[in-house]
Amino acid sequence: MAKKGNRVQVILECTEHKESGMAGTSRYITTKNKKNSPDRMEIKKFNPILKRMTVHKEIK
Repeated sequence: MAKKGNRVQVILECTEHKESGMAGTSRYITTKNKKNSPDRMEIKKFNPILKRMTVHKEIK
């Protein structure tokens, strides 16, 4: 029987995009170790629609 890992796949969504009122969404898929970082991730990533770096937060 295989041991279950601590890494889980998470979706990061832009926080500024919703407030801008523009169509579409900026989302990234990544993995994180739920044992080392149990809180929600918050990373600066490039938003291609707004054409600049914005804060992306983990969503469910």
